[in-house]
Amino acid sequence: MTAVVSMHDWLTSAERDRHVAGLVRRTDDRRHPRASTLDLASNDYLSLSTDPRLRAAAVRAVEKYGAGAGASRVVTGTTPCHTELERELADLTGQPAALGFSSGYTANIGVITALGSPDTLLITDAHIHASLIDGARLSRSPVAICPHGDLDALAHLLRDRSQERAIVVVESIYSVLGDATDLVRTAALCAEYDAFLVVDEAHGIGVAGNGRGAVHAAGLAGAPHVAVTATLSKALGAQGGAVLGSPLLREHLVNTARTFIFDTGLAPAAAASAAEACRIIAAEPSRVEDLHHAAVAIADAAGVSRAPGAVQSIPADSPEQAVAAANLLYERDIVVGCFRPPSVPDGVSRLRLVARAGVDLDRAQEAARLAAQWSRAASIV
Repeated sequence: MTAVVSMHDWLTSAERDRHVAGLVRRTDDRRHPRASTLDLASNDYLSLSTDPRLRAAAVRAVEKYGAGAGASRVVTGTTPCHTELERELADLTGQPAALGFSSGYTANIGVITALGSPDTLLITDAHIHASLIDGARLSRSPVAICPHGDLDALAHLLRDRSQERAIVVVESIYSVLGDATDLVRTAALCAEYDAFLVVDEAHGIGVAGNGRGAVHAAGLAGAPHVAVTATLSKALGAQGGAVLGSPLLREHLVNTARTFIFDTGLAPAAAASAAEACRIIAAEPSRVEDLHHAAVAIADAAGVSRAPGAVQSIPADSPEQAVAAANLLYERDIVVGCFRPPSVPDGVSRLRLVARAGVDLDRAQEAARLAAQWSRAASIV
């Protein structure tokens, strides 16, 4: 007979294991930066979340449409704010159509599950976001994990597949190491082998291609075999997610994506503020230039290779070392990202310093130097 374990005992054991492994995460208020805090942890890449124009757009939407959408988008949850958002997203990225979701997480799960099937091979890069991994698990598709950035392996998987269809899933700029996908060659392979390419631009839109995204920069905007997913909560400074691509794809998602159909629509305020952010990015390219200038300064000060996106990654010797270094920086009123398994693969615990437009460069460089020093085990006694 199988031994019975109560849920309370199982949770207690799991909590103990996390403490032993140094993998405890918290949601305490101290992680929210104060006015004096140097924030190198948030994903507000262009410093738009507090821009008066986004705030005003959100207020106008709340006053006109209320605090929430009230229902699914296919019932009564679509407002003019959602239509405006999708138009501005499409204009910014050069895509024919867009569909807004309540988060980037639901956008990723929605598109993968809506396109997947037992006759569709999903080929996923080893470093994709957790939301894409979850979408693959839910899709009913066979899944092949491609070694990170290995185009030869990708070609082999596409050429030798037995399934009728194939979907390749990558990120334009990766959140683990901060490196970028060769989108031109990846898209060419997909075209050669009749595969569909899904590019997660969570770290690309507002950052790459003068803010229009890496897909646009690669000349792939509007390509019929390429779709883009995005979050509105990073460079756009708001909340929500989106899938961009052909009108045919949008129509398919409206009718089949469960995270769209059965989810309450994005709050009008978030939709309106994200639409305003799209207009600002298009009109003020200097914001994107400032972001990249800060990224170079941070990477140089830390002594690491400059990543193409906003996130500059500093390896730590262990999960415990990453936590200790992050805590020491916090004592100096500096907040940085601290990432360790399972958020990143085993053996790649690291501090992540996020470059932002308008950041205090002198303080950011000093923080980068300290982070690089304290991420090594021998540096902290």
